[in-house]
This record gives sequence, structure tokens and C-alpha cells, in this order.
Amino acid sequence: MELLQKNVQRAKANKQRIVLPEGLEPRTLQAADRILADGIAHIILLGNPAEIQAKAAELGLKHIDQAEIIDPQNHARREAYRDLLMELRKSKGMTREQADELVVNPLYLACLMIKSGDADGEVAGAHNTTGNVLRPALQLIKTRPGLKVVSGAFLIFSPLKEYGENGFFIFADCAVTPNPDSNELAQIAIASADTARSIGDMEPRVALLSYSTKGSAKSEMIDKVTEAYKIAKEMAPDLLIDGELQADAAIVSKIAELKAPESPVAGKANVLVFPNLEVGNVAYKLVERLGRATAVGPILQGMAAPVNDLSRGCSVDDVYNVITITCNQAIAAKK
Repeated sequence: MELLQKNVQRAKANKQRIVLPEGLEPRTLQAADRILADGIAHIILLGNPAEIQAKAAELGLKHIDQAEIIDPQNHARREAYRDLLMELRKSKGMTREQADELVVNPLYLACLMIKSGDADGEVAGAHNTTGNVLRPALQLIKTRPGLKVVSGAFLIFSPLKEYGENGFFIFADCAVTPNPDSNELAQIAIASADTARSIGDMEPRVALLSYSTKGSAKSEMIDKVTEAYKIAKEMAPDLLIDGELQADAAIVSKIAELKAPESPVAGKANVLVFPNLEVGNVAYKLVERLGRATAVGPILQGMAAPVNDLSRGCSVDDVYNVITITCNQAIAAKK
């Protein structure tokens, strides 16, 4: 896909340091080997160096020796990271003993490396649950200024080029926040627009979706969406955003002419923001399976630095793509 190739080229031109806490996970190692071979990123693997090298040899990998391998149990920065962890969590009563225990946890260590400026982004989740990946990220890296909610977007590549951005969409939230309120929904819209710019390389046209278009129905659920629109416009006055819109009005120009003729977004939306996680998750899976679209993600949005959570059913290609996307998020975050 052309967009992913653009992400690859952008990452090659400005290499980022991506830490992979699951250093022994086979798909992660295979993807890291390809990333290193293609010159896309500086890779940091966490785990016992001898075990990682043995696993790499078993898998027939040829480039893992180009990665930096850090043993969580034994490295020069262990005490510095422990002290940083105690400082970051002192308001929660973090003790030295607790910090000593957590600092050797690869998921905490990865976040401490990012927080201290020793890494630019993290990819994990092939082995760990979403909760385990997100917990240290939210505790240590936290959300970016102006946002308090983390969300999960999917990059959707549809074979139907007449929709979205030549068939490309951002779908959110499909992975993290179950039932956002209007303020959270507005933040998800803002973060999704940023994802469209940093990864999708496009100007976002954001549709806040509902089962109503411009007052065709009335309910508290619709009120949440219309209120989210007002909040989002206050947060980002120049953003092309509209809602509430039904899905067909958001992406089909002929229907938009009938249902929302004055809308700056209707009929040409490329970022679709769903009213809750249930709708978003169901929608992306149906589009992927019945619409024969390709879904890449989830990509976590709203973090102060990029941390991305893989599906435990991910493929090597999935890991490779998410590492590349994480590089692009890190590049954008520094601008």
C-alpha cells in the first residue's frame, strides 16, 4: 500500500529509537530483523541477550546483532530508572522495594526509557494483554497536553477508491475507551485528526457518526455527539469536522447532498469517529471482512509519546507496520 510505503520512507529518513519489550517473542523478533534490514529504525530489544541471540539463530535471523539489547536485570541505567520511577510515582506512595521490582519489568522499563529520552516509542502486545501494555504507559508517559483520554484508531484501506481519501480512512475509537462522554469524544476526534496528518499524510475531514443526521432523530445519545462537535470546534477551530452524521451521509456525496447539503465534511469524510467503542469495533471488523478492506492497528492516540499495543493474534507484517507507524508518530511528536 502506497501510504505504508510513504511511512517507510519517512522513517528511513529520520530514524527513531523504538523499544520492543517482548524481546523473545518470535513474531516481534522477525519483524525487528526486517526493520533492521530495511534501515527503518534503531531497535532496542529488552531481554536476556544470550536468549535473544539464541532465539534469533533458531529463527534464522541475520540482522538482530544490529539491535541494542538490554537485559532488564543487569544494565548500567537500572538505578537511574528506579529513581525516576520512584519520583514519577511518589504521589501514589511508591516504595523503593516496589520500584526495584517494577524496574525490571520490561513493560515498565520501556516506558522509563521513553520518559527519560533514551527511546522514542514502544511497540508491545504480541504476548502481553492490552491492560498490561497500557498500565505503565498511562502511569509514566501519560497523555499529551490538552488531552486526557487515550483511544485506538485503525487505518482502513478500502478497495472502493471513491470513498474517503482514495479509499483510505481513520476509524476511531475501536479499541480503548468503552463509552466516551462528549468531552472525551471531542478529544478522540482531535487525536484522530492528528493521526490522519502524521500517519495518513492527509488533511483530515472528521465526521462524528450517529444514527441521526442533523436532527433527523432525537435522543441523549445524539445529544452527546452534537455536544462533542461543539467542544471539538472550540478546541480546534480550524479543523474540518461535523456531526452528527449518519455513516452514509458522511462518505457518500449524493446522500450528503440530500441530508446535509451545508456540511463541509458530509460526503467526503476521511476520519470516522464512532459514538462508542462497541460501534467502532463492530464497524471496523465488518468493513474488514465483508468489505474486503485492510485494517492496520490499533494505533494508540493521545499519548505524550507513541506506545502501540499489538493484537496477540498479530502477524509479522502487522508488527513491522506498527513499528513503522510508531516511527512516524514519534517524528510528528517532535515537531
